[in-house]
Amino acid sequence: MTKRLLSYFVLAIASLMLVIACNSDTQLQNTQVEETPQPTQDTVLKLWWDKGYNREEDEALKKLVKNWEQETGNKVQIYFYTLDARSEKPQRHIPSGSIPDIFISFKAESTLNPSLAWEGKLMDVTDIIEPVKEIYDRGALETAYYFNNVAQKRSYYAVPIHRAALHLYYWQDLLEKTGRTKADIPQDWDGFWQFWLDVGKDLRTKHQQDIYPIGLPMSVEAGDTYQAFEHILEAYNVNLVDSKGNLLVDNPQVRQGIIKCLDWYTQYYLQGYTPKDAVNWNNAANNRLFLNRKILTTTNASLSIPAALRKDPDTYRNKLGIVELPNKPNGEPMRHIFLVEQAVIFNNAAHPQLAKDFLGYLIQPEIINNFLKESGRHSPVYKSAYKDSYWTNLEDPHTSTVTQTLTKSKIRPIYPTVTPAYSIVLKENIWGQSLEKIVLNNITPEQAADEAIAQIKEIFEQWE
Repeated sequence: MTKRLLSYFVLAIASLMLVIACNSDTQLQNTQVEETPQPTQDTVLKLWWDKGYNREEDEALKKLVKNWEQETGNKVQIYFYTLDARSEKPQRHIPSGSIPDIFISFKAESTLNPSLAWEGKLMDVTDIIEPVKEIYDRGALETAYYFNNVAQKRSYYAVPIHRAALHLYYWQDLLEKTGRTKADIPQDWDGFWQFWLDVGKDLRTKHQQDIYPIGLPMSVEAGDTYQAFEHILEAYNVNLVDSKGNLLVDNPQVRQGIIKCLDWYTQYYLQGYTPKDAVNWNNAANNRLFLNRKILTTTNASLSIPAALRKDPDTYRNKLGIVELPNKPNGEPMRHIFLVEQAVIFNNAAHPQLAKDFLGYLIQPEIINNFLKESGRHSPVYKSAYKDSYWTNLEDPHTSTVTQTLTKSKIRPIYPTVTPAYSIVLKENIWGQSLEKIVLNNITPEQAADEAIAQIKEIFEQWE
C-alpha cells in the first residue's frame, strides 16, 4: 500500500470512529471502569460525563477514576452521554430526583449551569476552588461565579475543568495544491473569507475537487451554530448584553448589527458555498464532512478534529491546518469567545462530600494536566499548566495555536457568565432558528432579526 493510500485509509478510519462516537445512542450509557466490582447504589458516586469524540478521551477518564478508586477505596459509576443530550438529559431527570452526584458539561456555561445556579439547585463549591484559586486563569474562574436567586448571593457554583476557543480548520495540502500556502491567508476580514472561496473555486475548476469552501453550521440542533454566530456578532461589534447583564437589543444600532450578521452568515449558504444539508447538521456533522474532505474549512471550538487524526502524524502535522479568525471588519484584532467545561454538584446529590472529594482530586494541577494531555481535546484552565511544553510545542500546530489564542490573544467569556437569561437564548438556539428561517422559509434578515429580538426579550423578561 502506498504512503498516500495509507494516509487516506487512516483518515477514513478516523472519520468512521468520530461518527460512531458522536452518533451513538443518546441514552445515558452506564459504563463501569474495567475490573471494578459492581457497586451498590447506596455507596456509589454517580458521575455523568459527556462521551468523548475519540476513544482516548473516555479511556483517560476511566484511568483517572480507577486511580482515585484505588487511592481512596471509593467506587464510581460513570454514565456517558452524547454531546446533543447534555442539557436535555439533566432537565428530564432533575424533576424526578434521578440525578448524578456530579454533572460535567462542556456547554454548561451556555445552556444549563447559570439557570440551575439561579434556581438554587447547585451546591456552593467555593471550598473546592479556594485551594487552587490563585493558579486558575481569571477569566475561566469567572465563568463559574454565578448568582443564586434563592440564597440571594453570588458564589462559585461550578468547578471549571478545561476550556476551548473557536478556530478555523482547513486542509493545508489542498490549499497548497492550488499554489498557495498558509502565509498567503489574509488577516483582513473580507479578504480572509474571499480567500477560501477562491481556493474552493480553483479546486473545483482546475483540480476537479468536489468540495464546498466554507462549512458553516446552520442548524438549530447544533450548538456549533450559535458558537460560530456569536463570533460573527463579536466581529461586527454587536454587543447584545452589557457587563451588568442588561439587554441592549432595543438599541437601533444593535438591531442593524444583527441584521448585517444574519445576512453575512446566510449568504454563504444561499450562494452554494456551504452544503445544503448544513441546516440538518448535529454537532458531529461538520467534523465528519471535513474529515471526509467534503468541505475545505469549518469552525470548531475544540481539538476534536485534530484529535481524530493523532494516529496519522503526517496528516495531523502536514495536511491539517488551523488558523485563528481574522481581524474584525474595522481592522481591530478579533476578540475570541472562550468556552469552559464545568463540573457541578446538585444540592440533593446522594453523596455530596464524596463528590467534593473527587472534584478536589480531579483539579489537582498534575492530575488534571495529565488527564487533558491524555484525552487530547481541550486546554487547561490553570495558568501554571502552560509551563508544560506540551501545550506550547510548535511541532504540534493545533495544540500550540489554541494555547496562543487562549494566552496571548484577546478573549472574553460567553454572555451567560454575566446573565443566566442568555443561557436560555443559546439553549433555544435563537440564532440557529433565525438562520433557518432565512434560508428555508425565505424571510428577510430584517424579519428574522426582529423575530429573534422579540424572542430574546421575552426570555429576559422571565428572568427579571
